[in-house]
Amino acid sequence: QQWKQSNKANSNIKSKRIEMNAVKFSFKGRSETVTAPESISSSALLALARKSLQIDDDIVLKLIFKGKTIAQQNVPTNGSSTADEDSKRAFPEGVKIPKSGAKVIVMGTMTSGIATLNSMRSDPLMRGFDEEKLVSKAKNGTISTFWGPKLGSQHPKYKFCRLEECKDASFGTRPTSSTPHAFEARRLLEQLATDPGVVQVLTSRELVVGCLGEMDPIDDRLMQKKKEEGACLLGYNTNHGLRIDIKLRTDDLNGFRPYNELASTLIHEVSHNWVSEHDVLFWTNYGQMKVEYLWKHACYILGGLFVNGKRTASLAGIMDMIVFPSDGKDTPTKPKLMDNICQSVVKELAGEMMQHRLPVQLVAPAVIGFGKDLMMETKDDSIGIGKGQRLGASSNDDQSGLSARERALAAAEKRAREAKEEK
Repeated sequence: QQWKQSNKANSNIKSKRIEMNAVKFSFKGRSETVTAPESISSSALLALARKSLQIDDDIVLKLIFKGKTIAQQNVPTNGSSTADEDSKRAFPEGVKIPKSGAKVIVMGTMTSGIATLNSMRSDPLMRGFDEEKLVSKAKNGTISTFWGPKLGSQHPKYKFCRLEECKDASFGTRPTSSTPHAFEARRLLEQLATDPGVVQVLTSRELVVGCLGEMDPIDDRLMQKKKEEGACLLGYNTNHGLRIDIKLRTDDLNGFRPYNELASTLIHEVSHNWVSEHDVLFWTNYGQMKVEYLWKHACYILGGLFVNGKRTASLAGIMDMIVFPSDGKDTPTKPKLMDNICQSVVKELAGEMMQHRLPVQLVAPAVIGFGKDLMMETKDDSIGIGKGQRLGASSNDDQSGLSARERALAAAEKRAREAKEEK
């Protein structure tokens, strides 16, 4: 019995004995061999490598064993390197260490070099893996854009067939350049093309635009001609919708124009699909399209729809045209929102039409009447999440009658004829 107790004690001593292994560190042609316990932690092995090879503290270390990283230091934001405090084993359990010792490769990088690399501007011409996935999804028509997966797509039939950013000036290709790259301009064009309000306007009027492009802010001949005449060109429509170009960038080229201005310019140019001159009929059509654009976003407010935690109207920069500060904190009713929208559009038309010496009173009744008809046609559409439908084509509407848009345009044409006859 004493003999059994003695053997048991000896076995306990052997089990508590720490297995020591030889570790050979190799760093820039130098090598040092030390002994370390088999269960040594990553942080302890890093400290042992630095001490044995006499490596300065301003060098960040990484240890590689059998082609795998077993220990690595982190670089905090203040620029000084600190060892990884993780107490996990450097040599995982089950890994066989040769009798001659473990050969560990030591790699080092200066902290100043890491800081310089992190502060450098990435090459805008190089796409990351995530962007490549988005491009491949876009080709298949399944891309989720700025407006989220539910709203981030155009109508399959009534849409902008092609998007084209300005590539001639090589914007943003130099590391010191402050102007946005062409990639960002294309993303902005996609944002405009998939704007729920713009999609609704194109769908309800069954419009197809060949190309939505970026106007060259430096070498556009039409823009230069307008500047010589003392005007400012923000966009133009070629061949009644074959191509629409929008001036996206500011005059100093340091950024893009506000999104709400870009959307208004786009709706303005789409209105030229029917009327070329800036007459009463044009401003009536533009005002009705702007009302419909704002009303689409108002429906999402009433339906409680959020995209990335924000209202679509806030993302489009038009919340102040739909909800007034005097409305209070509670969400206004549909009639109140439509009244706000009509007031905002009429006020905008007054400033625009004044430049063409036209009084806003010629179009205000048609715009307000269109808004009321639109509200009645969408009274059952509280959220408005859908593909959109043609105005006047609801299930309870007389298919043989005219839609709200067609009735409003007919009234505007009648008033334009009467105005000419009075002259």
